[in-house]
Amino acid sequence: MTLGRAIATVGGFTLLSRIVGFLRDVVLSAMLGSGAVADAFIVAFKLPNFFRRLFAEGAFSAAFVPLFARELQAHGREEAVDFARQAHAALLLVLLPFTALLILFMPAVVAALAPGMREEPATFALAVEFGRIAFPYLLFISLTSLYGGVLNSIDRFAHVAATPILLNLALIGAVLGLTPFLPNSGYAAAIGVAVAGLLQWLWLLLACARDGVTFSLVRPRWTERVARLVRLATPVAIGGGVQQISSMLDVVWASLLPVGTISALYYADRLAQLPLGVVGIAIGTALLPLLARQLRAGERQAAMANQNRALEVGLLLGLPAAAALWLLADPLTRVLFQRGQFGPEDTWRTAGALAAFAVGLPAFVLVKALTPGFFAREDTRTPLYVATTAIVVNVILNVVFLYGTTLAHVGIALASSLSGWLNALLLAAVLRRRRQWVPDPRLLSRTFRVIVATIAMGGALWLGTGVLATTLARTDLAGVSALLGLCALGAAVYGGVGALIGIIRLSELRSLIRRPRGARPDVKPADPGGPP
Repeated sequence: MTLGRAIATVGGFTLLSRIVGFLRDVVLSAMLGSGAVADAFIVAFKLPNFFRRLFAEGAFSAAFVPLFARELQAHGREEAVDFARQAHAALLLVLLPFTALLILFMPAVVAALAPGMREEPATFALAVEFGRIAFPYLLFISLTSLYGGVLNSIDRFAHVAATPILLNLALIGAVLGLTPFLPNSGYAAAIGVAVAGLLQWLWLLLACARDGVTFSLVRPRWTERVARLVRLATPVAIGGGVQQISSMLDVVWASLLPVGTISALYYADRLAQLPLGVVGIAIGTALLPLLARQLRAGERQAAMANQNRALEVGLLLGLPAAAALWLLADPLTRVLFQRGQFGPEDTWRTAGALAAFAVGLPAFVLVKALTPGFFAREDTRTPLYVATTAIVVNVILNVVFLYGTTLAHVGIALASSLSGWLNALLLAAVLRRRRQWVPDPRLLSRTFRVIVATIAMGGALWLGTGVLATTLARTDLAGVSALLGLCALGAAVYGGVGALIGIIRLSELRSLIRRPRGARPDVKPADPGGPP
């Protein structure tokens, strides 16, 4: 599967997931609002997601995918699947007792995450209860990530990319269906999280079985392959842990601000995550197994070309998305969320945070495109050092913005964006210095053209928001229509200017999505050489 086709597959399903996710957030904002119950649920929901990025999508995936690709190339599919079963057993050995312990000590965990909540005993008690209900999600989603790594490595991207849709559907169904029978909608949402984890696990378990990969339980053994997995995963886990601690510190800072700040940051982050998920995560997911296979086979020039094309796609879609979110932050928030328990003040808070998150969106996309260049070479330490540096700067900026300015919650989002740019620039500089990434003329030329087209689009959106200001202030059908019209205007201007200055051509699109004949990574002959 070509890089373009893989990105299109992952990005397409991720876009569908994010659309359903918007419906989920519309339901949550209407049912939970932006007050104490919402803050308690969001803290509870962040707990399994925090550890998921350590055990699953962060450390484990970054270490597992290159090693699985190595086994696939060197020893064939049977040996690679055997390694996956060993990793599965090791993951269960850690996750089962860890999940039980965290549920038992949930009050201490919530107190550490949101110390400001202890001044509101009722909200704190809700967060503890919601956390205990939702935390089993960690076990299921971590196993799901392992299955997803296997499927991505054999170019089966669709089922993995569609998995988050189940989370959104489960949350919508639980909140709408269970709320009348429970004390409040926060309980229903917490139950929905746990059920979603179970559904996602079963979905990919069946997908693996359809591709002939069965995860029968085996006795955990400390083998050379498992030891290497742990050695590679540990730096990423530390780096991911530091990064998640930084993210959790945002909750700590927000818990010290007025009630509703935590949920305002959450909703803003959800909007910013749409282009990041569709573009950034799709690029990272598709690029890592491809680079791992090419570097293993000694195809370094091909790997370099794919690294440049991934960055090109990231900028092509990330820059205009960031500009649009920054310019349309207020009407987007109002149209999507302002109803039910979510009022005008909540819109104001969320829109300010969204504009600040938009500043860092291109950087977050670039980080997703750059880190596979390290992980595919089994270098998990360098991204750790870079991430740690960026996070220290993030903490410093938070202190400065919160106590030295009047930015309040906007400062929390802005600190994340600026530290994201530092992270991206440092990763690029290290790869460039090692000559593992050299920007080619096409990337440099396309980047300049993307900037020109983005400026043109931004000008059109700025004029449009001025003309439609009165209509955009409404939350009825007229407001929705005006917002959709602005989005269409922005897309038309960006696409039209982009076509005129040659950002991408139709022939290139066709070549990107065409699958080469005979491309079957799971049956490629063994390569007896050493690591790249």
